[in-house]
Amino acid sequence: MDANDNQPPVAWRYGGDQLKRWRTKADISREKLASAANYSPATIESMERGVRRPTSRVLDVADELCGAQGMLSAAKQFLNRERFPARAQDFMEREKEAISRWSYDLSLVPGLLQTKGYARALIDNRIPPLDEETVEERVAARMERQAILTTRKPPVGLSFVLYEAVLRAPQVDTEQLHRLLEVAALRNVVLQVLPFERAFSDAIMGPMVLLETRDHERFAFMEGAFASELSADPGVVSRVTERLSMIRTQALGPDESARFIERMVDSRE
Repeated sequence: MDANDNQPPVAWRYGGDQLKRWRTKADISREKLASAANYSPATIESMERGVRRPTSRVLDVADELCGAQGMLSAAKQFLNRERFPARAQDFMEREKEAISRWSYDLSLVPGLLQTKGYARALIDNRIPPLDEETVEERVAARMERQAILTTRKPPVGLSFVLYEAVLRAPQVDTEQLHRLLEVAALRNVVLQVLPFERAFSDAIMGPMVLLETRDHERFAFMEGAFASELSADPGVVSRVTERLSMIRTQALGPDESARFIERMVDSRE
C-alpha cells in the first residue's frame, strides 16, 4: 500500500483549515456550528483537522453562520473524495485512453471482471479499514470502470489471464464465476486460465498490465501489496510484454478456459 493512501487528501486539510479560520474569525463556537449542522463537535473538529471530509451541509451552514458570502460553500466542488487509491490514479487515467489492455492476475479477480459483491468484499476488508462512504464510492467507481468492456467505439481489445488460484479463492462464488463466463463471451475479450500445473517462475512474480493508448503510447503497470509502478520506459514495457506473452502461451486457450470455469460452476451447483 502506498503511504499516500493513508494520508487525508490535501483538499480536505485545506478545506478544514478554512472552515476553522472562518469560524474563529466570526467568533462562532464549534459547538454552535455542530448544533446548527446536526453534527457532533468532535466530528466538526475532525473536519477542521482534515481527517474527515468537510461535508456540503457543514460548509453551507458555516458559510451562512460566518458570513462567508459563498467562500466556504464554493469549496464543495473541490472536496469530492478520490474514487481510486492514490497509487492507482495515474493508471486509471491511462486506462480511459486505452485501445488495448492485456493483464495477468495472480490472486484476485481483476476489477474489470468483478461482481459488485466481490468488489465490496475486497474493499470493505482493507487494513486499515475504510469508512463506509469511501467503500460505497470505490465500489461504484469500480463498477463504472467496467464500461470499457462494452461501450467504447471502436471496442477496446481486452486480454485477461487468471492464475488458477484466483478462481479457487473463497471470495469467488458462483455469481463471480458466471460473470467471468459472461465477459469471456464478448467479441473484444479474451479470457484464459493458467492452471497450477502450467505455472512457471515468471508466472508467480506478481500481477501486471500492459496498456496501449490512442496515441500508441505503451505503459506497463505492476501492482504490489505496498507499492505500484506505472512505467512508459521501453525496457520495462518490453520485459513485461515478453513475460505476459509467455504466460498467455502457457495458459489454456479461451474455449478450454471457459470449459474449465464451467466445470467449477457445475461442481458447486
